[in-house]
Formats: sequence, structure tokens, C-alpha cells
Amino acid sequence: MKPLAITLGDPAGIGPEVAAKTICALAGAKPPVPWLLIGTRWALDLGAEAAGVVLPEIPAVSRPGELDAGFGLYDVEVAKPADFRLGKIDATCGRIAVRSVEWAARACLAGEVAAMVTCPLHKEAIHAAGYVDDIGHQEILSRLSGSTTTATMLMTPGLRVAHLSTHKSLIKAAQYVTFDNVFEKLQLVHKTLGEWGIPDPRIAVAALNPHGGEGGMLGREELDELVPAVAAAVAAGITASGPIPADSVFNRAINGEFDVVLALYHDQGHIAIKVHNFHASTTATLGIGFVRTSVDHGTAFDIAGSGQANPQGLQAAIATAEQIIAGKLS
Repeated sequence: MKPLAITLGDPAGIGPEVAAKTICALAGAKPPVPWLLIGTRWALDLGAEAAGVVLPEIPAVSRPGELDAGFGLYDVEVAKPADFRLGKIDATCGRIAVRSVEWAARACLAGEVAAMVTCPLHKEAIHAAGYVDDIGHQEILSRLSGSTTTATMLMTPGLRVAHLSTHKSLIKAAQYVTFDNVFEKLQLVHKTLGEWGIPDPRIAVAALNPHGGEGGMLGREELDELVPAVAAAVAAGITASGPIPADSVFNRAINGEFDVVLALYHDQGHIAIKVHNFHASTTATLGIGFVRTSVDHGTAFDIAGSGQANPQGLQAAIATAEQIIAGKLS
């Protein structure tokens, strides 16, 4: 059985702590799919210390094929910085986080692992490490996979939200709302969810402007870009609706009318998910050729090392990856 690759994220953040808590929450049982942790041993040990838990034996693994059950650790072998401090931006920690993601992604692309699950990295830390073109996980994974069309989808019980764009300023995000971009993302969401166990997903497209633009009085993006894109998607056999005003579309999805909402910019979708159920929310990346899920929170430098980090997000991300692998996304 191929393992799940689980990256520990930035060692100065809460990733190693939530990983340690998640492992120990199994209470000695083996996970149904082997878990291959990617990061550094010293960071995981610090995470366990912060969590106040005693980890089971986790052997070192040099190749995914060496692990057929239980837990293993692939160590990226970067030494702990002499001035390391939890909650502090550090270039070495950024390097560890990116190297871990790169290793896991390459293992996915090679078919050596079933999927990857990621703990959070810190954008300033990875930039300090020299990865100036990588804003976050999605950009790293796009670079490695060669994918030109990707999307971020957030999920929490009762609500899924795919995003037209994420890491853009609000002005640039609005400019990104074009017929071609919307139609392309609708095709990607339709195809991916079908592969993941939701055939013919019902996709709602959120409006960009208040009240859906009020017939052009509050903006013409709905009339000029969104309505034609939805019509083209429907003509292509996609079950798409909209644009629907953003102040109602998420509630309608929660009530079961839609399987997923296409949000048009970062906060439009993220706020809806995190207000609905922050701790159980997860992220998935669409369009990269393999399965990647993630916690939907950051490195939380303000509480790193305090033992307060909630592991529910990582537990949900792992469970979601296992569902997708089985073709039974719920």
C-alpha cells in the first residue's frame, strides 16, 4: 500500500506540533494508510515536546517503498539553526519547508506515494530562503508539476469552495474575472470533482459585485464575463449556475443546493469557509496531476511551542486525502 506523504511545514510554526498530536491521537493504532512524514527529526521532536506527548517509534525511511505500514520519517537533513526560536521567521526553516514539499510532490509525480498532505509554511520564511517566485504551496506545486491551470478548493463539513484566484491583490483579482478564466476553472472543478467521487457536481458561481451587479449599475463583470462563462459551461455539459450574489450563495450551498461554489477571490471564499467551521476546514489543490490536501491554517507563530495548537485541521486533511484516494469524497 502506497503511503501518504505528510510534510511537517515550517519548523518554527505549529506544523510539527499538530503532526505529533495527530499521530498520538491514534492511541497506538496504525493508520489505515501508512504515513510518511517529511521534514526533520529535530522539528518533530520539538513538536512532540510542545504537545506534551510521547511519539511511537518512527523509523527513518530513505524511499517511500520502504514503508508498508505504520509511520516513517524522511529527513531532509537540514541542521537546526544555531539561533532557532519558535515563532521566528528563519530562512533555514523556510528552506526545510520548501524542500519537504518538493520531495513529497516529486514522490507523488513518480507514483511512489498515494497523495500528499501539507502542514503550513511561512511565506516570508520561504522568500528569505531564496524562493522568491513561490508565494505558497500552490505556486510550488504548479512549478514542479508544470501545471498552468490550477485552483485552490477549501472544504469544511457542509461547504466546498473553489477559488478563481487566491494570491492576488483585490484589484488584480477583480481584473482576473474574465470569460476565459472563469470557463477554464469551471471545467477544472467539474473534471476534478468527478474524478474524486462526485459525478456531475452542481457548481454555483459567486457574483463579484454587490447584488450581482444590479443589471450593470454596480459593475458589468456579471453581464460581460460571468453570465457568458456560465452559459458556455452549461453548453459543455457542466451543471453550473450563476452568477449568484455572494451574500446568499454560500448559505444556499450549505443548505444542499450546490456541491461547490466557485468564489472569485481569496477572501470571498476563505471567509465563508472559516466562519462556517474553521477548525475542520481543509484545502485541496486542483489541476496538478496528483492529490494534495492541507490544513487550512497558517504557522500560528504567536502560539508556536505553547501546546495550544489544534490538530483537527490536519486530521481532517488526512481524512480527506484518504477519501479522495478511494474515490469517495464526501
